[in-house]
Amino acid sequence: MDKNFYSQQTTECSKRKVSFVTLGCKVNQYDTDAMRDLFLKRGYVSVQEGEADVYVINTCSVTQTGDKKSRQMIRRIHREHPRAVIAVSGCYAQLAPDEIKKIDGVGVVVGTQNRARIVDYAEEAMKGRTVNAVSDIMECREFEELPVDGHDIDKTRAFMKIQEGCNNYCTFCIIPYARGRLKSRNPRAAVQEAARLVEEGYKEIVLTGIHLGNYGVDMKDGTSLASLVKGLLSITGLKRIRLGSIESVELSPELIQLLRSDPRVCPHLHLPIQSGSDSILRGMNRHYRLHEYKALIRNLRSQIPGLALTTDLIVGFPGETEELFQETLDTLDELRFSAIHVFPYSKRQGTPAASFPDQVTESVKHERVRRVQEREALYSLEYRSRFIGKTVSVLAEEEKNGLHEGLSDTYIRVRMKGKEIKRGHIYQVHIQTADEEGLEGIVEKEDES
Repeated sequence: MDKNFYSQQTTECSKRKVSFVTLGCKVNQYDTDAMRDLFLKRGYVSVQEGEADVYVINTCSVTQTGDKKSRQMIRRIHREHPRAVIAVSGCYAQLAPDEIKKIDGVGVVVGTQNRARIVDYAEEAMKGRTVNAVSDIMECREFEELPVDGHDIDKTRAFMKIQEGCNNYCTFCIIPYARGRLKSRNPRAAVQEAARLVEEGYKEIVLTGIHLGNYGVDMKDGTSLASLVKGLLSITGLKRIRLGSIESVELSPELIQLLRSDPRVCPHLHLPIQSGSDSILRGMNRHYRLHEYKALIRNLRSQIPGLALTTDLIVGFPGETEELFQETLDTLDELRFSAIHVFPYSKRQGTPAASFPDQVTESVKHERVRRVQEREALYSLEYRSRFIGKTVSVLAEEEKNGLHEGLSDTYIRVRMKGKEIKRGHIYQVHIQTADEEGLEGIVEKEDES
């Protein structure tokens, strides 16, 4: 055997190993990727399974269930790997650091700030010192720069976080208390990271954040989400920019114009509606009313034919009677989103809505979820069926059951037939059929534009 092989194996075995568990949203996944990079730059090896020296658990606290799953994960990791250092980050760590410190095995609690020093904290814990690095998030005014050099999705789509915190304070949401106030990333840093990702081979960049549509407001210098997108469009080789969730009232005319005029900006908007009843929207402290939201949807569809419009919806909010829920169903029938992410209201301690009267029973909530899902299946199939006989742009991601799959620019999963389809490449696909899973068609050519 080659002596270099043994030397390499010995070196790898001697390196410290780190493993990551991510609960929750895409922002958390980005934060995990950034922390992974910090460990890799210090010589650690990232492992999926098996024994690691450090386990980083990036927690979620959007619901009480999220808290419970986070605690269960910490206990399981400690039970299975009692010698490892456990570092707990994320929203639950930010909100309940003292609670987490009491769980056996926790060596580091870091929350949603100060993560740039996660490796230092872990190495302090290796020496037997418990580290609590949670600071007052409400005092934080600067975006924590944690660029990601490598992603796990192998040259297809890269998520890029450009914004942190939220100023909206919806009555059902704990996230502003976990993430703090609005903080925007320096646009130069964002463009530099995007350019590096394109050089590495990524074709699509997904902009993500907690309160994405208000990007730049805190800078007070004219920086906006539209101005950042314009900067990103100057990057040679970038094929797609996809916007994450945006509040409808924050969708500027400049951003709409970019969606209309540049095919690299994916014709897909995720605009949370949360309820189709003005009475419930007031209770939620949402900053729009239905007539405004509906007018925006009409305007978008008139300006951008074929636009994919997806949304978030909460059912069973306190005070939602059957009559008010019917208002929501009527609104959905009118707007006919291409996809709806529907959730039963979850009482979250620490939010105003948790103490509201007229709480809805769990059985009624789940029955309402089912009724929305039935409608959503009809709307989404109706939308997908419009593409039969047309050609769509698809970014190839994986091979399943003998066919390659990927996402269209309108965020529809597409199964492709063709020869020599390569992961991470964009193809023009002629659509033949539509079903509940997505679209299927034949590759016409690779997109070289």
